[in-house]
This record gives sequence, C-alpha cells and structure tokens, in this order.
Amino acid sequence: MSQTLTAIQFVNVTKRYRTQNAVDNLSIEIRSGELFGFLGPNGAGKTTALKLAAGLIRPTVGNVVVAGYDIQREPLAAKRLTGYIPDNPFIYESLTGREFLHFCSGLYGLNGSGAERVIAELCQKLAIGDWIDQLVAQYSHGMKQRVVMASAFLHQPRVLLVDEPTVGLDPAGIRLVKAILKDFCRSGSAVFLSTHTLSDAEELCDRVGIIHKGRLIACGSVDEVRKDFLKLEDAFLALTN
Repeated sequence: MSQTLTAIQFVNVTKRYRTQNAVDNLSIEIRSGELFGFLGPNGAGKTTALKLAAGLIRPTVGNVVVAGYDIQREPLAAKRLTGYIPDNPFIYESLTGREFLHFCSGLYGLNGSGAERVIAELCQKLAIGDWIDQLVAQYSHGMKQRVVMASAFLHQPRVLLVDEPTVGLDPAGIRLVKAILKDFCRSGSAVFLSTHTLSDAEELCDRVGIIHKGRLIACGSVDEVRKDFLKLEDAFLALTN
C-alpha cells in the first residue's frame, strides 16, 4: 500500500433504511494526522457513518475508503489498520480485562511475548493495571470503556473511529482519553470522532463536520464553522434548528 495523506474518504455515500436515509449523499475527507469531530443531534447519522467506516454495515450507494483501501472491496486490509471504539462497549463478562485483551490480540495475530508486551504498555498508558485481572462483570461503564480503548490500540492502527469517547468516564479518565487521542494524531494517524460534547470538540478537533438528518450541513475548522457566533454550541444550535 502506498502512503496516503487521506485517512478516510466518503464518496457520495448514502445508507438507506426502508424509506429513510440515515446518511444522505455524504462526501467528506479526513486527513492523516487529523482529529476530525463529527457533530449532530440524536439520530442525525453520526454512528451510522462510523459504522460504515468500520465496515460493520454497507452503504446503499457510494464508497468508503479507509487507509487507502475500499472498505467493501478490501475489508480485511482496511480493518487491519483501523481501531473502533463504540459508544456502548461490549466485553465478555465472564473474562477478566486481561483475558479479553489477549482474545483480541489473537484476532490480530498477536500472541506470546509480543502480545504480553503490548498489553502491559496499554495497561500502563490507560491506567487500568490495578483492575485488569478482575472479571469484567465487576467493571463500571468507564472501566469497560478504557479496556475497549486498549483493545482498539493493540494492533497499532492508523485510523481510529471513536463514538462518544468520554461518556461514563470520570474527570481523570476524560483528561487521559483526550491526551491519548491527541498523541495518536501527532504520530500521523487520524481520529474520526463522534461527540455530543461540543466543548470537547472545540478543545480537541482540527476540523469538525455537522450532520443533520443524514446530510452534511457544515464542515471546516472550529473557527470557520462558528465564524458568526461566539461559541461552537451557538453555531450548532442555529444550524440544526
């Protein structure tokens, strides 16, 4: 694969459920090294777009290219370079956090001492070492969120898809996650982030897009999107009202 400056590209993508378009003719490009925030009201199409980029659902029309690979034509190649963190983390509750990470490591072909080293590094980075050997059934939502985030980094992805990353986290966890996402982008990788927390978007994102009823209605730097308003929140409410 040749090096590309485009991490994710939606090309005239529509996802239709019966008579309703959850995503409607979406064209957008997210660059390597960029933290891109996707904003919109409930039901606007944010999670659908993330699932399209993750290859979990197929577009009705159009193409999604991730890390240089068409997600429909070369799904395994694209997924090897992609990490996905859903808004509602799922982990097998009969496993410990460490067992879950070993299970995920095996899916990416990481085993033995190599997997042990990566898991140890992520436990330290995400501050989960104190309870990683407890059963997942005993975890809070925030604890599950951190373990799922660790699983998304196991294979050193070049693209990270993140749906509401700070929901359920305490203030220390929120600060940690923000720092990790920033560091990830500084390495030249890209983050496609969905959030309802507009202050997080203002703080973190290089660019933002606002989606409403499936259609992209604004896209640009935070300053460009809020140019006629004091705050991003004011611009968001005006555009989606």
